[in-house]
Amino acid sequence: MTDQLSPAERFAASRSRQGSPRLERFRANLAFDLDPFQIASCVALENGDSVLVAAPTGAGKTIVAEFAVFLAMQDPRAKVFYTAPMKALSNQKFQEFVAEYGAQDVGLLTGDTNINSGARVVVMTTEVLRNMLYADSDLLSDLSFVIMDEVHYLADRFRGAVWEEVIIHLPQNVRLVSLSATVSNAEEFGDWLQAVRGETAVIVSEERPVPLDQHVIMRTKLIDLFDSSGLAATNRVNPELVQMARYGGRTISSRQMKDVGRYHSRGGRPEQLKMDRAAVVKMLGERNLLPAIFFIFSRLGCDQAVKQVLRAGVRLTTAPERDEIRAIVEERCRTILDEDLAVLGYWEWLEGLQRGVAAHHAGMLPAFKEVVEELFQKKLVKAVFATETLALGINMPARTVVLEKLEKFNGEARVPITPGEYTQLTGRAGRRGIDVEGHSVIQWQDGLDPQAVASLASRRTYPLNSSFSPTYNMAVNLIEQFGRERTRDILESSFAQFQADRAVVDLARKVRSQEESLAGYEEAMRCHLGDFREYSGIRRELTDVERKGAARADTQSRAEREKRQHQLTALRRKLKQHPCNACNDREAHARWAERWWRLKKQTDELSQQIRSRTGAVARIFDRVSDVLLELGYLERSDRGVVTATVHGRTLRRIYGERDLLVAECLRRGVWKDLDPAGLAAMAAALVYEPRRDEGQASDRYLPKGAFRPAFDKTTDLWARLDDIERDHKLPGSNPLSTGLSLAMNRWAQGVSLDAVLREADLAAGDFVRMTKQTIDLLDQLSVVADGQVGRTARTALDAIRRGIVAYSSVA
Repeated sequence: MTDQLSPAERFAASRSRQGSPRLERFRANLAFDLDPFQIASCVALENGDSVLVAAPTGAGKTIVAEFAVFLAMQDPRAKVFYTAPMKALSNQKFQEFVAEYGAQDVGLLTGDTNINSGARVVVMTTEVLRNMLYADSDLLSDLSFVIMDEVHYLADRFRGAVWEEVIIHLPQNVRLVSLSATVSNAEEFGDWLQAVRGETAVIVSEERPVPLDQHVIMRTKLIDLFDSSGLAATNRVNPELVQMARYGGRTISSRQMKDVGRYHSRGGRPEQLKMDRAAVVKMLGERNLLPAIFFIFSRLGCDQAVKQVLRAGVRLTTAPERDEIRAIVEERCRTILDEDLAVLGYWEWLEGLQRGVAAHHAGMLPAFKEVVEELFQKKLVKAVFATETLALGINMPARTVVLEKLEKFNGEARVPITPGEYTQLTGRAGRRGIDVEGHSVIQWQDGLDPQAVASLASRRTYPLNSSFSPTYNMAVNLIEQFGRERTRDILESSFAQFQADRAVVDLARKVRSQEESLAGYEEAMRCHLGDFREYSGIRRELTDVERKGAARADTQSRAEREKRQHQLTALRRKLKQHPCNACNDREAHARWAERWWRLKKQTDELSQQIRSRTGAVARIFDRVSDVLLELGYLERSDRGVVTATVHGRTLRRIYGERDLLVAECLRRGVWKDLDPAGLAAMAAALVYEPRRDEGQASDRYLPKGAFRPAFDKTTDLWARLDDIERDHKLPGSNPLSTGLSLAMNRWAQGVSLDAVLREADLAAGDFVRMTKQTIDLLDQLSVVADGQVGRTARTALDAIRRGIVAYSSVA
């Protein structure tokens, strides 16, 4: 490699090594050399800067994180926090760091898991770090680096604000290592990081470490998506694919085209273009394109795909591999009760694994998902049918990624996947150090346009847009720490406001340009007889009244028609009496006036956008603060200083979407008569998100006893808060749902898993995830609530942290 470098390049490399001795020590222990973007990122860290690294999935961004950990470990006191968006990813990184640095130096904090929290290297979810910052935790002492993995989660509508809170509030001496997928506005995000965190190097790489070959399966043929002849321009769609799409999946000779034309003219349809899943798996196996991940945008579809493939007799493993799979599964699942295994479909799942086939989606038991991930990484499972959540963070690269459809249901309608989603999904294809290239395969559907598919596959637009908005908990915490005015300044430094301000600059530039044009139009329509703008305004009003009258002529009453006629007569008289009506150049002036009015309307709309964006985040904060002042969580002194009340200090320690409602219920003693099972059911109602087609549970399906009156009072409080929020021009919140409450109540009473899952009509994975969220809220109540409610919460925690919930290490 060095022999291929020029003398100048060898000299530059030598200088770089001399200037980065710690990086050279780090590189010496690696089994591979670093890519240019990794070297540039590590040099910036060694030089004392923060970094933003934006690179494709699988490019090796985590090497930069590992170098930050290496740097911290050179200082006997320095600590490093590694934050990840998902507990599964946190768990994976924890295990990797334990293998590297030993259990004594590595900790894990994920809300429901607390392992060695005072360690030198602590892996945690981003929410845990946000809560630490607000609580001014002792664990923050000696913190040297914070690594924010998957920082593009900042755009997530529900959780993205947490990333911005952490970035804004971290002490200035802490260096930030931000790792992101390739986003199209990385430089903009880097500019913001520079503004709020100080010196930050922005390193962007769009090079995939393993090139991606893109194909389409049409009928029984695997065809290249792009022209690979070498004669065509880059990303030109394959002519053979265009022809096959046109003629029913066949390559057609010129002599056959007339027959095809006659066939279509008689209303004939081409043969089905789609292979079944088992045939696709076999084809990929024959072409040495396994292991593969099939992305199917539905959990049910994933489970059905596994059944279809198994029914077709597909077997992808050898006898020794099957023995190894069974041994791993039995070891990982030995703590699950036999009676629960049957409920969880364990034997069917094991049969699929032993044949090298599995599903992976959020409805699965977390422990089962972990096993699938482990077996896939060991190349024992060869075909995984997964929802798109697999594309986010988990280390499961494949040789091939298959997309069965290029659209998905977004909760409201079926929509095409975006170029950014396509990039994220196909990013799993190609295992670094194993594959020479990765492969993406699209299954052809009737009606697809080859050009549109090629455009989707070749574009790399994935903008990172802030979803930041102040919450009640955030407002109380910041006001208590910094005061109201300083908090407004802090919130003005959010990425949301940074992006809004940048947009305002462009809008303002456009407004200035249009105002110059307006002045020119005004000069062109100037009339020596009078005010032509006024005259043209009358003409426009007259035209509007005539148009509206004509459109509603059939539905107007006689009185309405008479009123309109009087209006028209008055306007026509006013127009005729106006001095400009007698101008010889009246129509020429009128044409310029029409342009002026159209441009004036556009300019006014732009000006309104500027007003709405300027100070938008601070304006929402003011509305949130006003709600808290009205309800007594904040108070204003005689000198106008705003501080938190005793109730506000309780709210400071309550995190979640219903923070204010929880605080109100505690304050008013609404839950004081609930037993542990009832409080668990209430917590479930506060965290549960019902499916769109799911109505409110009837009284027949609610827990009996004290739950019902307590729930009615809670709902009354929610309705009151919702009214107050809307009065203050805030969006309000969704009503509570009791869809999980009876099941959680019965689970807390010790009822079997089988009965509870049937009661809740939930998959095991969903039940575990929702129970973990319930545990998180109960955990907060056990600390925050006074007296009986706090004691009840602690008992409720012990009651529901059992069975599959207790032995699911991640969720």
